[in-house]
Amino acid sequence: MEKIWLEKSYPPGVPFEINPDKYPSLITMFNKYTVQYSDRTAFINMGASITYAELAEQATAFAAYLQQGLGLKKGDKFAIMIPNTLQYPVALFGALLAGLTVVNVNPLYTARELEHQLKDSDTKAILIIENFAHTLEKIINKTPVEHVVMTSLGDRLGLVKGKIVSAVVKYVKKMVPAFNLPDAVRFNTALAKGGKLTFTPVELCGEDLAFLQYTGGTTGLSKGAMLTHRNMVANLEQAKSAIKPMLEDGAELVVTALPLYHIFALTANCLTFITLGGTNLLITNPRDMPGFIKELNKYTFTAITGVNTLFNGLLNTPGFKDIDFSNLKMALGGGMAVQRPVAERWQQVTGVRLAEGYGLTECAPMVTLSPYNQEAYNGTIGLPAPSTDIKIMLDDGSEAPIGEAGEMLVKGPQVMKGYYNRQEATDEILKDGWLATGDIACMDEQGFFKIVDRKKDMIIVSGFNVFPNEIEEVLMMHEGVLEAAAIGVPHDVSGEMVKVFVVAKQDDLDEESLIKHCRENLTNYKVPKLVVFKDELPKTNVGKILRRELR
Repeated sequence: MEKIWLEKSYPPGVPFEINPDKYPSLITMFNKYTVQYSDRTAFINMGASITYAELAEQATAFAAYLQQGLGLKKGDKFAIMIPNTLQYPVALFGALLAGLTVVNVNPLYTARELEHQLKDSDTKAILIIENFAHTLEKIINKTPVEHVVMTSLGDRLGLVKGKIVSAVVKYVKKMVPAFNLPDAVRFNTALAKGGKLTFTPVELCGEDLAFLQYTGGTTGLSKGAMLTHRNMVANLEQAKSAIKPMLEDGAELVVTALPLYHIFALTANCLTFITLGGTNLLITNPRDMPGFIKELNKYTFTAITGVNTLFNGLLNTPGFKDIDFSNLKMALGGGMAVQRPVAERWQQVTGVRLAEGYGLTECAPMVTLSPYNQEAYNGTIGLPAPSTDIKIMLDDGSEAPIGEAGEMLVKGPQVMKGYYNRQEATDEILKDGWLATGDIACMDEQGFFKIVDRKKDMIIVSGFNVFPNEIEEVLMMHEGVLEAAAIGVPHDVSGEMVKVFVVAKQDDLDEESLIKHCRENLTNYKVPKLVVFKDELPKTNVGKILRRELR
């Protein structure tokens, strides 16, 4: 791709290149902004808040405890297995200050998944919310974990409110199954002890590992993407450069409903908004849509990120359209394809375009983003991030002409070091600095990219490539459809045929009307041959529909 030619498509104020070495580490960045914005609110959760100065103080106390209390050394792996609460940023930056590598863990993991991740990552210590401590208890003796720090939902909500919230969760809602981890230390105790200990600053450089961020494991067991401090600093600079013209330092509040243990929210919300002196409004349980909307009504929010299913869920929840969107400047969708009907309805209801970005765990995650000055959804994932090269490769190893689909390859300072302890898997995906994404994409004359589909999700009907995204988008255009997913199933004559799973908005929606709708909008070989109605579709923790489970 001719970069000079592509540069013409960049919007005003967005640099074409960034400096990935602007900060030697995330900690240099953290120390700078916690001083610069010391009195600003950094995070809010369940009505409680923490300023940048308080965040720095508590993170330092936690770092001192990890060093002196637990004896952890630079490079040791520290797992965080908690939802969006004020404990998360304190623990995150405490671990990074101590020079540890953070291993983010989905709290909903089964014992098998948790055992795999803790063993695979060589995790020495873990912070876990007590709701899921019973899962850890089952497998801790089979893992290298030596230390457990335990927290409850109310730990940082203040003495009275915190005790009430934790008690309700445990005794009224019965959300904390019995467990036995006798050596676990309570999070608040760790902070109190750490506050009396001396923290020893750790020298970090760009090549030091900041995160072992595990992929979803769509192809076998999940793998730990090694993301260095330089990878993360680069992606922060890329993200900040792309959105900065829309935002104002020290004046933004971003709604963080996606979990911070997921790379999208970790980078786009937690880290990026720290560099802007912004406030993260942490939503602990976004699946409780009425509760989520109640929370949104309390704050003057200026930005929100999410996945397509989250935006769709909000749009279909009573009361959402009555929220005051007058201060909203940015809505960003990623993690899965943003569907046109959802994007258009979002803009109609909120008055703000739903911008689409594209990224993956292995790229920390941002690869492309819609330009901030684009007026409406255009079906693309936007332009490459600053300092990012992209090429589209055909199966024969040649580069695809403009407009033709092939596998997307990415090169840039945000591309991971490799998979932890998995050289073979690393060599498969990384060649000469180019990362093979496994996504089928194409590029237009202006340099805008469009994801056609996941390579492995492609359906082949009588030799024709059928992309599930396209079918799903057409189904979502039907006023009676709430959610939809398409997969390929074996067929004697055509090799495969299209099967769709649909969650209906109305009881009278039937297969016949859906097929008719598809025939009006799709070529014959793309029209679903089987329709299955379901009450809900299986999703990942961030709301991405799991086609593999439907298969």
